[in-house]
Amino acid sequence: MEININGQLSEFSGPISVQELLSELFPDHAKGIAVAVNQSVVPKSAWPVHVLQPHDQVMLITATQGG
Repeated sequence: MEININGQLSEFSGPISVQELLSELFPDHAKGIAVAVNQSVVPKSAWPVHVLQPHDQVMLITATQGG
């Protein structure tokens, strides 16, 4: 299954939830991250149950500090 993550295609062997995706991409922690799938924000409470579909467009935005 192909998913576009921040403009890059990634291949997964089967269905994957947003939570599982983040655990795979950020094994230490996924803190300060916002997720949009097909241009719709997915609330953190929905990450475990929002299953990604083939060819979904996922945008991951990380919070940064600065001034």
